Amino acid sequence: MNILHKNSRPRGIFLLPNLFTIGSFFAGFFAIIASFKGSYDNAAIAIFVAMIMDSLDGRVARMTNTMTAFGAEFDSLADMVSFAIAPAVLAYTWGLSVLGKFGWLSAFVYMVTVALRLARFNTQIGNVDKRYFQGLPCPSAAAVVTSFVWICYDFAFTSNLAMVILAFVMIIVGILMVSNIRFRSFKDAELKDHVPFVVILITVLVVVLITFDPSKVLFVVFAGYAISGPVATVWGLQQKKRMRRKFFKLNQ
Repeated sequence: MNILHKNSRPRGIFLLPNLFTIGSFFAGFFAIIASFKGSYDNAAIAIFVAMIMDSLDGRVARMTNTMTAFGAEFDSLADMVSFAIAPAVLAYTWGLSVLGKFGWLSAFVYMVTVALRLARFNTQIGNVDKRYFQGLPCPSAAAVVTSFVWICYDFAFTSNLAMVILAFVMIIVGILMVSNIRFRSFKDAELKDHVPFVVILITVLVVVLITFDPSKVLFVVFAGYAISGPVATVWGLQQKKRMRRKFFKLNQ
């Protein structure tokens, strides 16, 4: 009995993180179906559910010490469905189709940049600073696109200008994904570490605001995160220039 118990336990543990990945798959597929049916708010919600599932599968795998190459590849496939295809289909069916070639090309550019971002991430595992992402992570890019469509759908913004803005948003986040700009990953923050009270207060406030007006708050949060990378990069370059000037002045 003990031998059977020991042999059966790993299968249950390895199944656990993959169940969250399957949940991400399901949410992404549901978002695609909902988009084709014109239920854009439900499609948007499903994509954000996929984000939650995606954030949990890796954490569960690390907590249970069940990280495997299979799990990593399976997770990437789920990300491709939930954060590449689903947002692209949502954006195109909601409004990009009226822009003709420019509409579907912008959706394609977004989708292929997610694929490139995932491929690069998979080849860099273990070789990068875990405190930072190289390029905008694809769940955040998906969140920007999805929340923008959600806002437009909620407030009936159906003008051609809204469609054009969405197309450029998709291209811009696509460029950010394949760029070398660094974004904070927050992976160095452990739950067991002491967290300042202000951080807890802000987190609770954001969660409360999301429950009242999810589309707007989620767009502000993730658009702010997308902007933070370029802003931090420019700030860092300015700081380096100032340091160089001070160095040259001291040595004159």
